[in-house]
Amino acid sequence: MEELKHNGVSATSPFGEAGRGPVYILGIESSCDDTSAAVIRDGILLSNVTASQAVHMEYGGVVPELASRAHQQNIVPVVDTALKKAGIEREQLSAIAFTRGPGLMGSLLVGVSFAKGLALSLGIPLIDVNHLQGHILAHFIHTEDDDYESPTFPFLCLLVSGGNSQIVLVKSYHEMEIIGQTIDDAAGEAIDKCSKVMGLGYPGGPIIDKLARQGNPEAFIFSKPIIAGYDYSFSGLKTSFLYSLRNWLAEDPDFIEHHLNDLAASLEKTIVDILMKKLRLAAKDLKIKRVAVAGGVSANNGLRNAFHDYAKRYGWKVFIPKFSYTTDNAAMIAITGYYKYLNKEFCPVSAPAYSRNVI
Repeated sequence: MEELKHNGVSATSPFGEAGRGPVYILGIESSCDDTSAAVIRDGILLSNVTASQAVHMEYGGVVPELASRAHQQNIVPVVDTALKKAGIEREQLSAIAFTRGPGLMGSLLVGVSFAKGLALSLGIPLIDVNHLQGHILAHFIHTEDDDYESPTFPFLCLLVSGGNSQIVLVKSYHEMEIIGQTIDDAAGEAIDKCSKVMGLGYPGGPIIDKLARQGNPEAFIFSKPIIAGYDYSFSGLKTSFLYSLRNWLAEDPDFIEHHLNDLAASLEKTIVDILMKKLRLAAKDLKIKRVAVAGGVSANNGLRNAFHDYAKRYGWKVFIPKFSYTTDNAAMIAITGYYKYLNKEFCPVSAPAYSRNVI
């Protein structure tokens, strides 16, 4: 099985030890089209600021060059605002955590370069964070007044986003194993592509989710893949949806308009069923009843409802993140950086960004 491992270098920081006074971690996230910065003190979130980029909506997807330019404009004011909201000066920071990858290279380079420059100027260590690990550890984000219960180890996490669909066995803050993943399209990618076929806006996930609440999930049946083990496949579903829609439109040119809600509901149900069937198999085989969900698609109401349903049917204890922590955000980078700081896992300034998941 493939293991999630940190891409930085484990070493003792030359700048000090964890535990000497408050530990302040600045997290920076710039893997795609959101520029985000967050500050955590001793594991408690003080601020989480995000600047989104609306420019991509008219293109039906993220344009890498436009994204990197926007990051350059946003990075300084976003970090400055995060520090001010946290009520600290940059000289109080213990370390800077940043998303090293995976993601869009141009976007990553803005965050990586800024983090390196700031860390060097302050004489504090760098902590590189894998974006996917950050999504999983979002379950450990806490504010001073919240009552969210974090999962205990080990637990299973279904990580679903526009670029990834994985089942991860989480053994500790630092040890994670991918036991299943998509062999082609990710769940979020399939939703976005089917949304585009229907002529809906970008991103497709929230649009499909909203329409599905008003539709009949049993109205249409789409192809479900037969894949061994815990792996996923969504390309067949996408093709089935496309061909079915083509045939229906040949009979009724206004078919989409007449059945929009039912199409969205049926598509969502099919994807959720595929995701949950493999997750249920993994939980049964590994005899684990602590099950979490993370990533952008974890904001989907159909998936969240399925988690609650499976909790009742199979005795699972489920963990569902707050909506604000489902999409890309720096709070998840900062909390991951905090636990890596305590474990003295620091990153050399020479460490490059990476666009693909190399873990």
